[in-house]
Amino acid sequence: MTKILSFTALALAVACTAPAMAADLTVIAFGGANKQAQIKAFYQPWEKSSGDKIISGDYNGEMAKVKAMVDTNSVSWNLVEVESPELSRGCDEGMFEELDPAQFGNAEDFIPGAIQPCGIGFFVWSTVLAYNADKLSSAPNGWADFWDTQKFPGKRGLRKGAKYTLEFALMADGVAPKDVYGVLATKEGQDRAFAKLDQIKPSIQWWEAGAQPPQFLASGDVVMSSAYNGRIAAVQDESNLKVVWNGGIYDFDSWAIPKGAKDLDAAQKFAAFSVQPEQQKVYSSNIAYGPANKQAIKLLDPKLLKDMPTTPENIANQVAIDVTFWADYGEQLEQRFNSWAARN
Repeated sequence: MTKILSFTALALAVACTAPAMAADLTVIAFGGANKQAQIKAFYQPWEKSSGDKIISGDYNGEMAKVKAMVDTNSVSWNLVEVESPELSRGCDEGMFEELDPAQFGNAEDFIPGAIQPCGIGFFVWSTVLAYNADKLSSAPNGWADFWDTQKFPGKRGLRKGAKYTLEFALMADGVAPKDVYGVLATKEGQDRAFAKLDQIKPSIQWWEAGAQPPQFLASGDVVMSSAYNGRIAAVQDESNLKVVWNGGIYDFDSWAIPKGAKDLDAAQKFAAFSVQPEQQKVYSSNIAYGPANKQAIKLLDPKLLKDMPTTPENIANQVAIDVTFWADYGEQLEQRFNSWAARN
């Protein structure tokens, strides 16, 4: 009898602890070359060290999906990759769990801005002007050339949204990168950006997924495009696609945990694991995005640094995305942009 009771107690103990032991995490990312680098740097090493599985999925940054899950208390994602404005706004709106910055290590080891109340930046990337050198007789130097349809006839690729597109329009109109957000915060500046977009609207081919600009450029569908620098670097071995750093906008991609997600502890540990120097080194060795943890830079092959958005010469004429600006103005400007884009 005692033996039967003890077996029963043991079975109950195992049943109670099993869910805690198996914390398979659903991780949602932006896909493409970025995700392939994440698999090598984060997912596979995590599975090996923890014994848990990573169930990976892709999306294009639709915050409405996250909000719907949180609002209906049906969160099935453990971690989601987000850009900084969405992280800030989602944190303000209670869509993401607040995180303890201490779990990521020494704040001094990180590029400023990486550690946020509801997220941890795990790489730095830039949206830049890209072009196919095989298709152009001369190289563009910045956004003013992007707007010059006389000198560079043909379609242009731009991300379908207000963010980045409005900043690039103002830079094309002569606003210095450092002054862009000050101008865009005024009604006159917003009108100016949309008026500038009007000039090339018939020549714009919109993109939504990061994989599209390299495809559009390689096929000759567009002569130039805004693009994520890592997506261009990923295909440079088999193409003649080039990057213009002048006028680029850099940002972090961060892990955020939707409010109410299961296995919170394991999700936090995975996020902390991804920003360790070794994991950061592997990530940046597989895609040309800068590590958020500065300790990883010295571990990288110096040859890779020329394609990183954070090297001094590449970042000199770029602008950091203004998270506060997009948190304050994002909803209104995205609505205006969608109305503008829908008109013929």
